[in-house]
Amino acid sequence: MILIVLLASVLIITVTIYQYDEQTKDYNVKRFERKEQNVKNRISIDFHNTSFPVNTQNLGNIFQERIFQISDIHKLEISMFDLSGKLIKTSIPYSFKDSVSKDLNQTRVQELLNAPEHRIFEVKEEEDASYETSFTYLKDPLDKTIAILKLEFRQDNSEQEQELREFLSRLTLVYFFMFLLAIVLAYFLSSYITRSIKTITSKMHQTRLYHRNEKIILEDSSSELDILVEAYNNMIDQLEESAVKLAQSEREQAWREMAKQVAHEIKNPLTPMRLSVQSFERRFDANDPNIDEKVKEYSETLIQQIDVMSSIASAFSDFAKMPTQKKEKIEVIGVVKMALDIFNEGYITYHPEEKELYGNLDKTQLIRIVTNLITNATQAVEEKPFPQVRVIVSTEDDKIVIEVSDNGKGIKEEVKELVFEPKFTTKSSGMGLGLPMIKNIIEAYDGTIGFTSQEGVGTTFKVILPKT
Repeated sequence: MILIVLLASVLIITVTIYQYDEQTKDYNVKRFERKEQNVKNRISIDFHNTSFPVNTQNLGNIFQERIFQISDIHKLEISMFDLSGKLIKTSIPYSFKDSVSKDLNQTRVQELLNAPEHRIFEVKEEEDASYETSFTYLKDPLDKTIAILKLEFRQDNSEQEQELREFLSRLTLVYFFMFLLAIVLAYFLSSYITRSIKTITSKMHQTRLYHRNEKIILEDSSSELDILVEAYNNMIDQLEESAVKLAQSEREQAWREMAKQVAHEIKNPLTPMRLSVQSFERRFDANDPNIDEKVKEYSETLIQQIDVMSSIASAFSDFAKMPTQKKEKIEVIGVVKMALDIFNEGYITYHPEEKELYGNLDKTQLIRIVTNLITNATQAVEEKPFPQVRVIVSTEDDKIVIEVSDNGKGIKEEVKELVFEPKFTTKSSGMGLGLPMIKNIIEAYDGTIGFTSQEGVGTTFKVILPKT
């Protein structure tokens, strides 16, 4: 809208200037033609009233004084030449504009002879004025050509140009206010249109698969936006249905995977238990003097496998439930030291950067995090001739940072993305639930856990927990 108003104003002003200039030129030409006709009529009357014979030789006598009177009446300069171009009489004093008071050259004379209707008209522009000049033949009462008549009129255009400037100034002022009005209207109109679009955009940005998304309700919107809103609301309905189906499918898939894993882990101890029972059944002899010792050995084997099954059940139970947050003010440096005391490996070193460090955390869960990371680190350096495990506790702003580094075998590049996935493990034994479990604990405190690892060099796990 602003561009159209601006373009329209420029075009109208341009057309106005062009039209005004054309009208001025047309008016000046017509005005000169009227003056030219009036001068010829006056000369024709003087031919009838003179006592001199009307011919080329007597033109100077006939218009001795009369030429000045006609020039003064019509406000133009008059010059008469014979047919060869020699000056006969002129109203222009010789002291003024000498270039006009000269004979015509032969080129001009020939040009007049060949011109349509034997008339030449010229306009010369100079600053605020224009000079209009015409050359025609002068004829006697018997229609015989006796001379060349030159008329020159100085047209002062300053008044017309002043009028044009005044008109353009008023027109510019009008279009300036129209331009301001267009800006205001464009602002409110675009605000009205974009308000609805911003509402739709905001809702779209807030749309999530597993969240309840609100439908858009617009008042006084255009039909096009109504169509868009209706399509969005239909999409929300379909999205909610898809989310419910997807969540149900994911839960079913998760339970299937969990059931498969539980079944797999339970099968491992069941096999030796079955073999033990079959072996005992074949070898059982009530009269055997060592029967008590064999029954005891058999019982210990079963109890050992039952303990394995119990630990499996406990691990899955711990992983399935979210860790409860029990926040209490604890001294982190001492709690980490307490977690390290249960390890007897001499290559485990502790490097706290603070003497005391307090945070609102669960003491048991912090010990669980540290012991799990230390256990993984010690298992990673088992085959190293000079194993090293370093534990560093420091602070970053209002965060507690715990780093556990080892110089073990490292983690292969292709499995780094699977480290925190349930069931993933690089060990020959274990269920792969340790790191996912402590990750759940850390994230429950709005913390983060990450790692850097280089195969053959070692791995560093970094835990960041808030102090409060």
